[in-house]
Order: sequence, then structure tokens, then C-alpha cells
Amino acid sequence: MDQHIAESIGRPDLIRLDDRLVCLRFETMKVVSALAAVRHLLDTGTVRRGDTLLDSSSGIYAYALALACHRYGMRCHIVGSSTVDHTLRTQLAVLGATLEQMEPSSDLKLDQKRRVERIHEILAEHPEYHWMRQYHDDIHYLGYRAIADRIREATGTDGLTVVGGVGSGASTGALARYLRAPADEPRDGEADVELVGVQPYGSVTFGAEHVSDPEIIIAGIGSSIPFGNVSHELYDTLHWISFDAALAGSVDLLRRHAVFAGLSTGAGYLAARHERARTPSRTVLFIAADTGHRYVDTVYARHREAVPVEGLAPRDVKDRSELVLPWSRMHWNRACV
Repeated sequence: MDQHIAESIGRPDLIRLDDRLVCLRFETMKVVSALAAVRHLLDTGTVRRGDTLLDSSSGIYAYALALACHRYGMRCHIVGSSTVDHTLRTQLAVLGATLEQMEPSSDLKLDQKRRVERIHEILAEHPEYHWMRQYHDDIHYLGYRAIADRIREATGTDGLTVVGGVGSGASTGALARYLRAPADEPRDGEADVELVGVQPYGSVTFGAEHVSDPEIIIAGIGSSIPFGNVSHELYDTLHWISFDAALAGSVDLLRRHAVFAGLSTGAGYLAARHERARTPSRTVLFIAADTGHRYVDTVYARHREAVPVEGLAPRDVKDRSELVLPWSRMHWNRACV
């Protein structure tokens, strides 16, 4: 029996959607990393119950950290993006978290820069606060070990392709590390696990800042500033997917498989379908990081605009200078940046 709702929210469902296509579905994925990170900080004596944990967030991590703080008796302070909506603001308030929300900005890089600047101001005023640094501290990898063990048990790791949006880098990076080198299973080489990252256009993480998407940015994946938790050398393939293509993927995923998930999941679903078609012998698992409730108005209400996914395919490119909308794919070959 779970001791706190956060433990239940962080436990994903493994759903076989089709032959060799598996969905790893979370209600709120970042709860996994936040719980494990806070528990590790307490176990190592870095923080104590009652301390204040601080971070910047565009939304999902704020909720995850608030839940982890509620679970372990900590205080939570969030410097939030203008994208934090009324529902989340209300939840944070009731959970006891404090939120400072940035003024609206059309410039994502400026929004992130202002939030980081505010973090430093708060730390100067309150040096006793602990900055969680979700984008740069690899303690956020820890919670995915148990998820990797569950995947290994359900699908095996020989001929497995993992597909997921790359935001902070923790979820995809951690799963690849744990699945490729299981500690309790000696082998001559690493397991046959390929990692496919999904990015929006305009993200600096894998060098697509020179191509902009005329529609809204896919929240939660990509970045306008470098993230320390992204281990570029773990990725075999990259897909850059536009808002319109991701919308089509989200709508098709709900219509065909009844999975109601966020926009980044729609993008991951498209990439996973394509990878499965290219490699008939491999099982392809894609990550659904959260539900689709945030996207009812911006995505699902526009379902009649969605083009059939069968008519979508990526342009294969050899260099990032060749990236074009709405969908590009490139072999990354575990290269460093």
C-alpha cells in the first residue's frame, strides 16, 4: 500500500498498444525524479525536514516538487513561468507551496533567464534554502532506476528502442543508462537498447535554435538555454517535430488507442511509430510524461485540424543545417556536443 499519493502518481502504466509498440504512461512523470531526489537529500543529510526547497519551473516540476515536499515535510518555493495555469496555481497554494510567477513574455529565453536571475536573488536573501537545480543536478536520474527495472522485466532489453522528449534530460538519459547496464545482470557488453530523443524546433539542446516553429512551443521538451543533465552521448537518433505534427500525433493516439496525453507524447508517439516501421525486429517504447488536460483547448479542441498520421514522415538529414519543418530525423550516433 502506498504511504502517500505522490507514490501512486509517480507509478507509470506499461501499455502494449500494438505489435512491438509500448507506451510508458505517467500521470505526472517528474514526481518520480522529485521524490527520489528529495529522499536522497534527506538520507545524505544535505537537507533536513522543514527546510525550504527552491526551483524554477514551467509547470510540471513545480507540482512534482510540491508533492515531494508534502510527502517529506519540506517547504517548497517555486519561481514559475507565465505558463503556470490557474489549476496548478490553486493546487500549489493548497499544498502549501509558494509561487512567484514571472510576467508574461513572448521570449522563452528571456523567461528562463529571468527565472534563474530571481533564483539567485532569493538564494542571496535566504542562503539556507536548497536549490534543486532540476536541469543540472543528476540526482534527478535516481528515481528512474525502478522504472528501468520494470521495463526490463516486461519487455527485455535485447532489441529495445526507447523514445522520449528531451527536456531536462533526466528521464530519457536515466532510462538509457539503467537499461543498458543493469547492475544485477552481468554481461559481456551493454544491453541492446537504443535511445531516440524528441525535440521541438527552436531548442538549443541539440542545435535547432536556428529553426522556429510558427505555432506554440511544445512545453516540457527542448530549451532555450543549455541543461547540464542532458547527456548527449546517450542518444542514437533525434527527431525534431513541429507543433502541428505533434498535434496530429496526440489526436491519433487518443482516437486509435484511447490514451489521453500531453503534446510531447504526441510527438514521441509519431517518432515511435516511425522507428518501429524502420526496424521490424525491435520493440519500441515511448514515454507519455503526463495527461492531456493542459492541452484540451490548444490541441484536442482542434482535433478536426489534425492531419492523418499515415501521411506524415520525417525528412532524414545528415546535418542540423538541413533541418526543416514539420519533421526532421537525424542519426546522432551518441555524439558529444
